[in-house]
Amino acid sequence: MAELQSIKNRFGIIGNSPALNHALNIAVQVANTDLSVLINGESGVGKEVISQIIHSLSARKHNPFIAVNCGAIPEGTIDSELFGHEKGSFTGAVDSRKGYFETVNGGTIFLDEIGEMPLGTQARLLRVLEAGEYIRVGSSKVQKTDVRVIAATNKELIDFTQTGRFREDLYYRLNTIPIRIPALRDRKDDIPLLFRKFAADFADRYKGAPVQLDEDAKNLLMNYSWPGNVRELKNIAEQISVLAKDKNINARELQEFLPEHNSNRLPVLVGGKGAVSQQEFANEREILYKLFFDMKKDVNELKKILFDLLQNPGMARHIPVYNNDNMLSDTQNGSPSAAFGQQPQPVFINQNGQNIDQHEDVEESLSIMDKEKELIIKALKKHKGKRKDASTDLGISERTLYRKLKEYDIEE
Repeated sequence: MAELQSIKNRFGIIGNSPALNHALNIAVQVANTDLSVLINGESGVGKEVISQIIHSLSARKHNPFIAVNCGAIPEGTIDSELFGHEKGSFTGAVDSRKGYFETVNGGTIFLDEIGEMPLGTQARLLRVLEAGEYIRVGSSKVQKTDVRVIAATNKELIDFTQTGRFREDLYYRLNTIPIRIPALRDRKDDIPLLFRKFAADFADRYKGAPVQLDEDAKNLLMNYSWPGNVRELKNIAEQISVLAKDKNINARELQEFLPEHNSNRLPVLVGGKGAVSQQEFANEREILYKLFFDMKKDVNELKKILFDLLQNPGMARHIPVYNNDNMLSDTQNGSPSAAFGQQPQPVFINQNGQNIDQHEDVEESLSIMDKEKELIIKALKKHKGKRKDASTDLGISERTLYRKLKEYDIEE
């Protein structure tokens, strides 16, 4: 326990949450090995700090450590960044260049947001993990490297493997030792301690008195969802330190600094200037895929019901028939079999109250654009025309929603 507290003090980690202590204990135990580690946690929980702890306690601590954000490197250049390239291997390659796996040889490389790595680069990384070998872009010479890989993600990579966005063999190779960092909302008792630390640090930096929270304000702080986790808490503490008129903060004053967040946990996309980002398209596709999977499930269930009815017409006796007003259809003697005739058959009624023959094909639009337009209209109605809430519910950015409104000529 003393060793764990010493590590917390060394790396500025605040809190005594059992889940946090468990993650730190795993990091300490795995540090002296060369096993790959996969750190999982939401954005802002401090995944890079865990990687630094592992490196600093390992036999590689005197060798280089580098952190690479895979989501921040363009797909066309990430291979060159990681593995290097030869002169003339692509436009702009005026000189040969070493990659990170060459410059950090003997040390540790931290690959943040590993889920954003392109599939081709994933294959190269798998080769490094399995054989310690890589090839520069534009070269045919195999080179050796001795680098420990620590990866991190805020996504569930096992789900990505099922949709083909992440290699399954690489996932299991990286996931030798999994470490899950708890979200801030799951360690409520640590929130006041962290706030006090951030407020005190800010006060020391600018030679002032730290802000203080009363009990109601502390309860409000602990019950906030903190989607941005520790990073968001630090920002709020610094905002209050600068803007609060009084150093003693109550719940009403604190509420003014807490942004309103939708209760659902769908990802909110923040697009850059210019063209729509690849990540926005990916999330829009996921929404449509989910819609189509649900539709396919419903269609398969209807097919099964129809097949059972055709195989066993007597089952129709137990199936209520509804008219257009969602009321049970009346029969002359109250018996469904009398309405269907001597041999009961399934009856289908359309929106106009007319019987549809069981072999009649019902036309249904399968256009992606129609379904997307329908979802957008429903979201706007649900949130009474509020674009921000509707875009959050749909899992797209507000800018993308505005573009879709123009594209589909949807009136708000």
